[in-house]
This record gives sequence, structure tokens and C-alpha cells, in this order.
Amino acid sequence: MTARHTILVIDDDPAMRDSLAFLLDVNGFAVTTHETATEFLHHLDDGAIDCIVSDIRMPGMSGLELVRRLKADAVKTPVILMTGHGDVALAVEAMKAGAVDFIEKPFDDEALLRAIREALQGRSAKPADDTAKREAEARLAELSPRERDVLRGLVAGKINKVIAHDLGISPRTVEVYRANLMVKTDVRSMSELMRLAIAAGL
Repeated sequence: MTARHTILVIDDDPAMRDSLAFLLDVNGFAVTTHETATEFLHHLDDGAIDCIVSDIRMPGMSGLELVRRLKADAVKTPVILMTGHGDVALAVEAMKAGAVDFIEKPFDDEALLRAIREALQGRSAKPADDTAKREAEARLAELSPRERDVLRGLVAGKINKVIAHDLGISPRTVEVYRANLMVKTDVRSMSELMRLAIAAGL
């Protein structure tokens, strides 16, 4: 029998921690939980962690600050952030800092499990920078100038209403452009689109 991957869940909501621990356990993962990022850092040397799933807004150290701290300490464990709709800008900033993915609440179980499996398989690990940039640029090549403008707004963490104001179009039109972006780049989630845009240097 192969050893189970250990997933660390950090969330200050006890019900959320218990729910995620149960989900991961029944799907074959070993699970450890902490209430805060600070608490986790105090136990960093207690054992091997294969992937970290953390809320982005927590008392004390945020998920973004956790990603920066782990990078500064050269900890290579992949971090997936759980984010509310209003925290997408923070999540994008965290991805730029080194988080491998983010998932927006509320999310379905399979979205989280897929993100974890991809992180464990190293799909989110960057290939050589030049290669990653070329691949990302190729996938963005068919975007219209206006679609690129909308994508830049999303990478900057702006909401539809702000992007619409900046571009002089309606929020509904921004929604149409967002849908087009997902189709043209063949991505399944906003985090995948952001990862692509970041790799392309937008």
C-alpha cells in the first residue's frame, strides 16, 4: 500500500475545517488541520506536508502573508488558497507570490480535489520560464485587443463594474468578454485563467 499524501488545512472556521478534513480523509488523504497560519508555522517541523489548503482571510497572518513567508523560508510545499468572491485580487497577488492555485467559495468538492491532485502532480510547477511564457502567449494569441484589456483588468483584481467603467463599456459586456476568454483559452476556472495570464506576463 502506498503512503497517503498529507494535506494541511488552515481555516479559522471549525465547521469548515471538519468538513474539509472529512472530505479529504474519505478520498484517501491523510489530513492535519490548524486554526491559523501562525499556529501552523509553530508546528512547521512536526512532519512532512505534501500540500497546504488555506483560507486567504484569517485572524493574524493572511493566506497571502503565509505564501510569502513560506517562499522566504524556501518551503516548497504547494499552497492552494480558498477565497471569497471579493478576495480574488488578493488571490491573484498570492499566485504571483507563489501560490499554485485558488478556488472561489462556495466550491464543489471535486473542484478542490482536482486542484489538490494537480498540485501534487506538479502541474502547477513552472516549466522553464521561457517555455511557460511561450506556451501561455500561444494560448492567448487569438484574443482580441478588447479581450486582452478585460483580462488585464481581471489580473489587476478589478471587478466587472470597475473594468466596464475603465473601458467605457457595460458590465454585461464585460461578462460576455469574460465568457469568451474562458472559451478561447480553454480553461476551466478563473484561477487557471489567471495562472495563464501571469505566465504570459500580463
